[in-house]
Parts: sequence; C-alpha cells; structure tokens
Amino acid sequence: MQTAQRNSLRLLQWMMAASLALPLALFVFASTVSWISINETADREIERSLDVVHEHALKVFETIDRSLSEIGEIIRGIPDAGIISREETLHQRLKQLAESLPQVKSAWVFDAKGRALVNSLMVPAPDIDFSDRDYFKAHVAGDIGTYIGPALKPRPPYQGAPFFGFSRRRQTEDGSFAGVIQASVLPEYFEHFYARIGSEPGSFFALGLRDGTVLARFPTIDSETRLDVGGPAGQQIAANARTGLITVTSAADGIERRLGYQQLAEYPIYISAGLETSAIRARWLSTMSQHLIFGAPATALLFFLLGLSLRRTRHLYAEAAKRQEAEEALKHGQRLEALGQLTGGVAHDFNNLLTVIRASVDLLRRPDLPEPRRLRYIDAISDTVTRAARLTGQLLAFARRQTLTPKLFDVGHNVQMLSEIIGTLIGSRIEIATQGPSEPCFVNADAAQFETAMINMAVNARDAMDGRGKLTITVRTAAELPGHSAQLPKPGDRRPDARNPGGQNPGYVAISVEDSGVGIPQEQFGRIFEPFFTTKEVGQGTGLGLSQVFGFARQSGGEVVVASEVGKGSIFTLYLPRVAGDDVPQQVSAEEAPPLDGRGMSVLVVEDNIEVGKFAIDALAELGYRATLVDNATHALEELAAGADRFDVVFTDVVMPGMTGIELAQEIRRHQTDLPVVLTSGYSHALSENGSDGFEVLQKPYSMEQLSRVLHRVAGWRQMKRASATRAS
Repeated sequence: MQTAQRNSLRLLQWMMAASLALPLALFVFASTVSWISINETADREIERSLDVVHEHALKVFETIDRSLSEIGEIIRGIPDAGIISREETLHQRLKQLAESLPQVKSAWVFDAKGRALVNSLMVPAPDIDFSDRDYFKAHVAGDIGTYIGPALKPRPPYQGAPFFGFSRRRQTEDGSFAGVIQASVLPEYFEHFYARIGSEPGSFFALGLRDGTVLARFPTIDSETRLDVGGPAGQQIAANARTGLITVTSAADGIERRLGYQQLAEYPIYISAGLETSAIRARWLSTMSQHLIFGAPATALLFFLLGLSLRRTRHLYAEAAKRQEAEEALKHGQRLEALGQLTGGVAHDFNNLLTVIRASVDLLRRPDLPEPRRLRYIDAISDTVTRAARLTGQLLAFARRQTLTPKLFDVGHNVQMLSEIIGTLIGSRIEIATQGPSEPCFVNADAAQFETAMINMAVNARDAMDGRGKLTITVRTAAELPGHSAQLPKPGDRRPDARNPGGQNPGYVAISVEDSGVGIPQEQFGRIFEPFFTTKEVGQGTGLGLSQVFGFARQSGGEVVVASEVGKGSIFTLYLPRVAGDDVPQQVSAEEAPPLDGRGMSVLVVEDNIEVGKFAIDALAELGYRATLVDNATHALEELAAGADRFDVVFTDVVMPGMTGIELAQEIRRHQTDLPVVLTSGYSHALSENGSDGFEVLQKPYSMEQLSRVLHRVAGWRQMKRASATRAS
C-alpha cells in the first residue's frame, strides 16, 4: 500500500516536473527554430534592400559619369584661353547640367594648375587655387579614369552642404595633363533617399569608399565615420570583395548590425544595407511573446492543477494513513478481544475436561474400588481425552493448521451413513431429509474432519430450529465456486445437479445443510465463522463448530458459504474439490483393530518431552517392542551411526529444538534408505504447510492401538526382508 502511494506521489511529482520541462523544452525548440527563421528572413530583407540601393546608386553614378563625359566632349580641343573666352556660354551649360541632376551640387573645369576656368555657380570664376583638393591631385600623375573622393566642405567664398568629388582627367592631344573636370555630389541626396526607404525599425544604409570612408549613411550622425579595413569586418569584406553579409559593431555609434554589402560595378564604391541586431531580436521576442501569451498561462494552470492534485493526494494519503492507523488499532483491539474469547473459551472447555480427568484419577486411587466402577472411570478418562483432541482439532482446523489425512471417499455415501447419526443427534422432533446425487461424487479430503464438519453444521441447524423443524441435506455437483458464475442459493431453492460437460473440469461437490430455523441477522454474517462467537447462553456451546467447518473447507481447497433470511431459515453449503472419474473405487476406513504384538521388533523413539517419551517407551514395552529413547535428533543420528541395523523403525516427534523430526527423517532417508520413519505431532506448522514428505504421520494424542498398528505396518516389510535373508543364508 505504501509502495503504491509512493509511486502515485512520485508520478504526480514527475508530472509536475514534466508540465514545466516539456513546455519549456518545446518553447526552447520553438525559440531556436523561430530565431533561425527570423534571421533568415532578415537576411533576405537585407538582400532585397541592398538590391534597391545598389540599383539606385548605380544609376546615379552612371548619370554623373555620362554628364562628365558630355562636358569633356564640349571642351575637347579648346585651350584654356578659349574656355575663358566662352565662360558665359559654358557657365550656362554647366548650370543647366547641375540643375538637371539633383544629386550634383556643382560642376567645374580646372586648368593644369588647379585654377577654375569655369563652373556652374558664378561668372567669372573666382581666382582660387584648388590644386590641393584630392579630386585634383589624383589625376596629375596619370589617367586613372573616374575618381571619387571623400566628403569635403565648400571653400570660401562658397557655402552650403558638404560634398564629395566625382572627377576625370583633362588631356591634351599628346596626352599630357591639362586639368580636371569635376562634379560635386551631395551626400545628403543619398541620405534622403535612404530615409524614404528605411521605414523598418533598425534599418541602415550606407555609401562608402573602398578604403572604408563613409560618404553617406542612414541614420545620419554628426561625426565622420570610417570602417576599419584591418578589423574583422574589413577582413571579411576583403575575403569576399564583391558582395556578402556580415555582422559588425559600428565604431561611430556602437550599434551592432547585420549588414549586406556590394561593390558598385567598377566604381571604388560599396553600397550597404542592414538591420540592427536588436531590431531582429525584437522581432523574435515579439513572436515568442505571442506564444508565451497563450502557453505560459496554460502551463501555469496545468502546473497549478497538478500541484493542487499533489497536495490533495498527500492530504488524502495522510488521512488514509490516519484512518489505517485507527483501523489497525481497532483490529488490534478486536484481535485482543478475539484472543480473550479464544483464551476464555479454551480455558472453560479444557477445565471442564480436566475436571472429569482429575475426578476420575482421584476415584481410581481409592482402595477397594469395584471393577465396574474402575472400568467406568477409565472409560471416562479415555472419552475425555478424545473430546480434548477433538477440541484442539477444531481450533487447528479453523486456523488451517490441522494436519489433514486426505482419503478418497464418496460424499453421497458418507452422508447417507451419517444421516442416522445426525438423526439421533438432532432429536426425533426434527424431520431430516437427504437428497443424494444421481452419480458418485468423490473427493480427496480428511474423512474424519468431513464428518465433524457435517455434525457441526447439523448441530448448528438444530439449535437454530430450537429442536423442532425440518433439516434437509443435499449433495450435488457444482461447476465452480460461488462468486464466479454461480449465485448463492436462497432458502427453499432446489437446484438440479450441475453436470460438467466434456469432463475437462471436475468442478466441486456441494453439500448443503438447510434448516427451517430463525435465520441469521444481517449484522452477524461477518462473525458467524469466528472462533467462540456464539449467540447461545454460556455453557450451551463453545462457538467452535462453524469455525471448524470454515477451516476444514479452506484447508481442503474448498469454500463454505451461507445464505439466510430472518424467519425463513439458513443454508450452509460446503464446497469441496471433486475428483474426476465415475469409476473411482470407494475407500472406507477400516475399524480399529486390537493392539498388535510387537515382539521381535526394535524401535528408536526420538522425543524431546521426557514424560511423553517415557509413556511411549512403556506403551511399546507392554506391546512387546524393544524401545530406545533419545531426546533430540543429534543423539538419534549418533545411535544410528553406531548401528542402524539394531532398529526396525524410527518413531520421532516433529517439533524439536535444533533439527526437526522431518529434517531427521530426510537425513535418515539419505543414509539408510530402507529404515522406515514414523512422524508424530500434535501440531506442526511445517506439516500443515508443506506436508509430511511421504513419511507416515501419527497424530497426538494417540492410543496404544494406533501406535502399534502404525509401527507394525511400516516395519513389517523390513522384518520380512531380514527373515528372507536369514533363510537364504
């Protein structure tokens, strides 16, 4: 019971742990899958945005490049003086070009010394030296094609937004350096465009040079930014120069971002688009929070219900434990009460028996006692001993500790023989009717205990009818015990014999004893088989009769059931296992023969009770046996070791200190296989549980006649063997 309780509590605890662990594991798994999915989705969004800004930047730079090519074609072959002479016309042309391109702030034409020949801003061009600008110096040494430089601030007197130069080399007919054609490009143009398309939280766009200089970015910052080309991000870009995806922390604002980058055609420009990793995490947290909104309350509710169940179960088990303690205390009290009843009943009955024996012994001691009276007192002692043996047999039968002597007999035949005895016992005012079976009903049981059980049920019926009424004894077959498919009979029912089809299962023999008495109240049903429970007045009965029936039925492999209605009588039905076969011969116990002469036979008596041992020795001596007494199994083995041929039989008690009688008999069987052993015991747990292991058993108390017959029977074949050996020699 405690193991089952511990298992159920442990199961609830495991369920509580599982109610948290399983959703948590599922949540972790879903979080991992969601994290991977959201990152993949973010990468795809970055790649799409990168395609957009790349296409935009490519068109802008190609347009500027074509515009510079157009200016170059206009001034091709015109010397610096010719350009100055046409300054007004060229100024209008450059102004028109700059106004048509919103990304271009201004357009310039410089001579070989860095002086402005013409621009789109004013006429005449100011006399300022621009030879220190990177977009000019880059072309002095040779033709490098299109040059794009870092962001610059306008030089006075010019004002306005910062710009970066987009320039080309001017060459003479012989290829020498003639100056530079330059367009000032506004970074804010790109920033405005990025702001329009960067609606997603955490969006990032940038336009930068190959050396890491950032020309334009969104979101904008006041300080200049530059990518460390020697750092991890720069190394990753160098490893995949054209395009790729990286995660980088900006040195300008300290924000970690997931960036996609791509080189702008053949220009020394990189376009990048990205998302802040915090924004990606925010998407993931938003998705998982939706799962938590539904999952967390459900998990909490399940955990709470399981916790409540665990608490309730513990409370119930605690209450059950208290109730069990109370029940155990009640059962203990009931056992003490039953023990008191048992002790009182045994003491009462045995005191009555001892009184008869003591009085008979005292009278036998009187001198000049007439022979008839002496014989009468001796018979009284003998009868009283028999009654005492029957009383102990009833106790042992109820406790299922009686060592039964099973024999094969026909129940119907035995009941017919007992009916006359029962009729005399219950009196002439009670009508007795016997209904036998239509076929032999053999059982393998203790015939004496069966007869005692029948008499006890008949006496119980007689007392229930107050000596007047009708007693019906019915013998029939039953396929199985009640409670399986059969129902208990009701008073007045008459059932036909139950046939066992096919003969595969012999079933049971049912012996019903029905009376027309007062019946049994319902509240007494649970106690009618208790020892010493009786509704009779003190001195009218011991209360052991029905307990003997119960013990005999259970020990024989059967059952006893009762059906009763107050005022309509009762039916007690004894079920015994049936022996299969219709042609089993009937075995009838023989009458006791007079004591047999034991002259010429030697017996080794093993008895730890000296008084009982002396009685056995004296009895055997009176019968002509030669007897040797030892008080334990060890001494018996020593006697046999000294000469086992001196003895014809070993007669040993079962219950002895040290080695038991059964163990002694088994030891003798191993070493002296032809030496018979007879066991004797008033009660032995080993005999009642495991049997006699094939050895002959004589129940205590035994008479001289019983002792002589058992010893003569088991030792006779050994004497015959010795006689044959003597004649042969």
